[in-house]
Formats: sequence, C-alpha cells, structure tokens
Amino acid sequence: MAITDIRSQLLGETTCGSLLQQLQQIWDEVGESDEERDKMLFKIDQECLDVYKRKVDQASKSRAQLLQTLADSKVEYARLLSALGEITCVGIPEKSTGTIKEQLAAIAPALEQLCKQKEDRVKEFADVQLQIQTTCAEIGGTLRVGEKVGMPVVDENDLSLRKLDEFQYHLQELQKEKSDRLHKVLDFVSSVHDLCAVLGMDFFSTITEVHPTLEDSIGVQSKSISNDTLSNLAKTVAALEEDKKQRLQKLQDLATQLFDLWNLMDTSAEERSLFDHVTCNISATVDEVTVPGALALDLIEQAEVEVERLDQLKASKMKEIALKKQRELEDIFALAHIEIDSDAAQEKIMALIDSANIEPSELLADMDNQISKAKEEALSRKEILDKVDKWMSACEEESWLEDYNRDENRYNSSRGAHLNLKRAEKARILVNKIPALVDTLVAKTRAWEDSRGMSFTYDGVPLLAMLDEYALLRQERDEEKRRLRDQKKFQEQYSTDHQESAFGSRISPGRISGSKKAITPRSNGGASNGAPNLSRRLSLNQGVNSNGVRSGSKDGRRESARPSAPVNYVAISKEDAASLVSSSDPPVSP
Repeated sequence: MAITDIRSQLLGETTCGSLLQQLQQIWDEVGESDEERDKMLFKIDQECLDVYKRKVDQASKSRAQLLQTLADSKVEYARLLSALGEITCVGIPEKSTGTIKEQLAAIAPALEQLCKQKEDRVKEFADVQLQIQTTCAEIGGTLRVGEKVGMPVVDENDLSLRKLDEFQYHLQELQKEKSDRLHKVLDFVSSVHDLCAVLGMDFFSTITEVHPTLEDSIGVQSKSISNDTLSNLAKTVAALEEDKKQRLQKLQDLATQLFDLWNLMDTSAEERSLFDHVTCNISATVDEVTVPGALALDLIEQAEVEVERLDQLKASKMKEIALKKQRELEDIFALAHIEIDSDAAQEKIMALIDSANIEPSELLADMDNQISKAKEEALSRKEILDKVDKWMSACEEESWLEDYNRDENRYNSSRGAHLNLKRAEKARILVNKIPALVDTLVAKTRAWEDSRGMSFTYDGVPLLAMLDEYALLRQERDEEKRRLRDQKKFQEQYSTDHQESAFGSRISPGRISGSKKAITPRSNGGASNGAPNLSRRLSLNQGVNSNGVRSGSKDGRRESARPSAPVNYVAISKEDAASLVSSSDPPVSP
C-alpha cells in the first residue's frame, strides 16, 4: 500500500488510500460516529468487491471469446486446408504455445492467406464451370442467340487442384467437341453454298431454314452446333446433291437429244454455239460441275424448250431425214456389194410416214438399227471384198497384158514404151498370183457361208458361182492355148516343107480362118470363147462405163467405184503370150 501511495503521490494521481484519508478528515470534521463510519466503509468494500467481480466476469468472457475465436480459426484453417487440398501452409508456427492472443496473432496471417487463396480458387472453379455449362448448352442446342447461362454453384468443400484439373480436362474435351462440330457445320454450310450456286438457288433462305444462326452475319462462335443442326445440315446437303445429280442427268439427256437433232438436221455451228453452256457438261461427272448456275432450272427449261422446238421441226422434216438415212443405208449396201430394192424401200418409208401409224422417233431408231446391222454385215464382208477387188484388178492387168503382147510395136522406142514395159513385168507377176488368190477367195467365201448359213452374193450374184465359172473358162482357155500351139507347130512345119515364095500358095482357108479367129483382138475388151458372156455376168447387171465405174441409180445416189468383173480370166505365162503373138504373124515365105 505504501509503495502504491508513494507512486500515486509521485504521479500526482488520486488513489483509494488518498480518497479514504480525505473521507476520514471529512468525517472528523463532521463528527461521524464510528458505527456510521464502519457501515460506510463496509458499504464501500462491498461496492469495490462488486466492481472487481464485474471486471473478472468481463475478463473471463473476453478470454472465452478469444479461446472460441482461436478454436474457430483453427477449425477454419483446417477446413480451408481440406477444401484447398493443402497439407501445410507457410507462416504457421510449429508450436501452438504462448498466450491466446499470441496464438491468434500467429494463425491470423496463415488464415488470411488461405481465405484469399480460397476466393481465387472459387473464381477459377466458377469460370471453368461456367464455360462447361455454356459449351454443353451450345452442343445441346438449348442456348439461344445472345442468351447467357446462370452463374454456376461452386462446391466450396472441394476446391482442390485435382478437382479443378478434372473440370478443366472436361472443358477441354467439350471445347474439342465444339471445335469439331463447328468445323462440320462450316463444311456443311460451305457445301450448301456451293450447291446452291450451281443449282441457282437462294443460299440465304436455304441455310436459314436449317437454323437462323447459320447465316453469314452471325459470328462463327455463335453458330448452332447442336445434333439437330448437324443432322438437318447433312440432310440438306444430301438433298441438294441428289437434286444436282438428277438435274445433271436431265441436262445431259437434253444435251444428247440436242446433238442428235442437230446432226439430223445439219444445224449450223453458230446456232449450236447458243447452247454451249448446256452441252459443255454432256460428259462431266457430278463433282466436275462447279460453275455457278450451271444446273439452274431456267437453263434446263431453256434446253427443254429447244428440244421441243427441234422435235417439232424434225417432224416436219421427217421425210427428208428418213430418206437421208435410207441413202446412208443404201450406200453401205452398195459399198458392200449387197443388192437391195431401193425403190421399194423408199416407197415403204414414205407410206409409213404418211400413215402416221409409227412415231418418227421409232422409225428413225429402226433405221439406225438397220444401219448398224448393215455396217456389221459390211465389216464381215470386208476381207472377202478386198480380195475380190485384188482378183478383179489382177484380171484387168491380165487383159491389158494380152493386149500389150499383141502390139507389134511394143518394143519400138516410142514415147512411154519403157513405162509400158515396166507395167508388163509387174502385170506378169500379178497374173501368176491369180490361181492362189482365187483358191484363197473360195476358201474364205465358203467359211463365211458356213458360219452364217447363207450365200455370199456380189451385187446379187453368188460369188462361188462366179469363181466356178471363172475356173471353167480358165480350163477352156488352157485348151485353146494348147490348140494354138499345135496350130503354130503345123504352120512352121508346113512352111519348112514347101519353101514357097512370099506370094506362093497358102494353107487351107478353114485353118487360116480358125487361126485368125483365135487371135483376133477382142472388141470392147471382151475375151474369146464365151468371155463376153462371163463379163456381162460378173458385171453384176450394172452399167459399166469406160473406166469400169458403176453408173448412178435412179434416185441419183452414190454407187460403188469398184471395177466390174474382168473380161478375160485366163492367166498365161510369158512364153505362152509370146507364142500367141508369133501365131498372129503371117507366115514368112522361104
């Protein structure tokens, strides 16, 4: 107490002792009794005790609050560590000793750091979960244009990095799926754009029917990527591709019809060029047609109108077209030396057209079929006809060679004599090949007839009959040659025996006339011993001019330029020709 009083005096402060002293002085002055003084002091002691009690209670409550705060801080710290997945935290003392305030002061920085870390982690979770919900809504097609999803509820009991990584991995998968879907959508939209351009269709109305966000004014990231959108886009592209395929097929059919009609009516190139945009794709594939408007409906309608116009024009020119095809058919038969009744065929065609009992297209198709069969027939006869031409050419050379051998002045140094001499040498080589050529021709003709079960005719005459008659005439010719040789030997023997003068007696007129008949030059190129008759048969009842070319028919159609059958079919050797020439000379007098 003394120490306290001294300190109080030194400090100049009012203390309980000084106040009590002042109170006693007052009581002394007043003259209070000791009893009153004791009661007053007792009351003062009770009041001081109450004050101390209140202070102790307050201190106890404050300590309890601090302990609760410390406990709560520790619990919160542990909860944050668990939620964040953290095992240790920097700044926490290793020993939890010292006063309560010291412990609170030690845990406060670590707790504050964890709380800040929690707030940051919650923001990260909220951002990732928001992106996941938005992407899922875009994929599911539940998010409209300009609409935003609500803020997600973050589970604060699990804010670990492992959980965050799971959300981020899920988000990456969703973003990859979104990217893939977006690429598919853009590819589909590009395909729809290209197809609409080729088909001449409105791209905007077509694409917005699938989904409004697919138009060009909407940003790429805002386009619908839902399953329904992808499915509808795939269906739209498939429908447009099928439409493109059908239109291309229709356009190609129309282009083919145009070419056929143009060829039938000899349409000019200038008029054809007006439809180059139609005919340019006649052989193109579906993928090759990429020009905008190439398959537009108005273009197809334009081609249809032109085909219809040409069909009507074709009907009015049907007779001209049919006769043109008939002349083509007759030309094929003429070149193949197949005899037909042209007049009857033309009359039948005119009757069919006038009767209107057959469609013009059917008639032309039937004639095209006949022309095709005629070409096949001509092709099967070509090899034999080529050999017939060689045979007739060889016979012509043989005829020329006989005329050349009869010419007494053939060795004179006249103009062109050396050319005739060369031709004669070639002609002898060619004439010697005639027998082998005839044998080959007979074999091939018989093989052709056996395979087809019909006779091979040459301008109406059976070829084998011609060859048989040729063989018979050849045999007769060989006999005639032998007779002429015998006659020549007789003349030479007769000349040697009698040694007559140049104007002496002659041999019997009958023998001389027989000799002259055998060597008399042929009139009109005909050979002796029935050769003119064979020439008429082998000419196949056709008019022959001086060049061996068939004359034209009644309707003025082109005839074959093949030579007629030769007038002399007998092949003789060089020595036989010389003997014939010598036998034609008059006998020399001794």
